[in-house]
Amino acid sequence: MPEQEMKKMNSDKVGTYQFVAEPFHVDFTGSLTMGVLGNHLLNCAGFHSTDRGFGIAELNENSYTWVLSRLAIEMDEMPHQYKKFTISTWVENVYRLFTDRNFEIINEDGKTIGYARSIWAMIDLSSRKPADLLSLHGGKIVDYVSDKECPIDKPGRIKLDNPERLSDYVAKYSDIDINGHVNSIKYIEHILDLFPIELFKEKRIKRFEMAYVAEVTTVTNSLSIGR
Repeated sequence: MPEQEMKKMNSDKVGTYQFVAEPFHVDFTGSLTMGVLGNHLLNCAGFHSTDRGFGIAELNENSYTWVLSRLAIEMDEMPHQYKKFTISTWVENVYRLFTDRNFEIINEDGKTIGYARSIWAMIDLSSRKPADLLSLHGGKIVDYVSDKECPIDKPGRIKLDNPERLSDYVAKYSDIDINGHVNSIKYIEHILDLFPIELFKEKRIKRFEMAYVAEVTTVTNSLSIGR
């Protein structure tokens, strides 16, 4: 296949979206917060899937929805206040129960400043169990798999032996999203709030990983945070 045609096919598979680091999206250092970046990544995933016919609204019509299973974000630098930046996203792999989605974060000068990897499942809203992705629109989702490179490591298996319990948290109104459980990014924010602010004056987050194993809902609304 000619190189020009390959590039066009890849551009059809990759969604690119522009943002600005608004003053209310940055921390006391003037840098975009990890929580806001995470929300932008999830929004881009939503835009990309909706544009290609498998967004949450369409899934909800058949009592399905997307849930995030794993997330790894690796940044060389964060966008600064008022600076424009771009996020590109694409599907790397589709399996029967999970799909891999990647992201590239680019600053206003066109420099790549970070990447992210995520793993998603489609669940049945009634049973809350994973559903067969390859049955979605006759498996058409595989048509959007891209070979665009994502050079960071995949999310690893996070396991804690005898974790130290640091905090108990009860899920509140602002934590619960459209799927009826604590929003994926809220976990990131709650974890970062455990660290002293002095630490953020001296250091920055290079890589952040999350593994979502069980839901915290309005019924099972207690969340324990440990290390």
